Amino acid sequence: MTLDEIQAKLEAGIKDATVTMQGDGCNCSTVVVSSVFEGMSLLVRQKMVLAIVRENIDSGELHALTIKARTPEEIA
Repeated sequence: MTLDEIQAKLEAGIKDATVTMQGDGCNCSTVVVSSVFEGMSLLVRQKMVLAIVRENIDSGELHALTIKARTPEEIA
């Protein structure tokens, strides 16, 4: 699974998300910025992101994903 594929999947799965990726297709990190995360705890945000790629993790296509899920205000 490529970084572009992961990015596209996350952008499709989270409303109004801006996604940046680093790493390789097996072990990577992401910063996901979306207003959808307003009022959510960090744990809930991470679970939301992981749910989108859970199938890829379970299949072994994606080995590890480090997640930073932020609101636009937290990035500014």
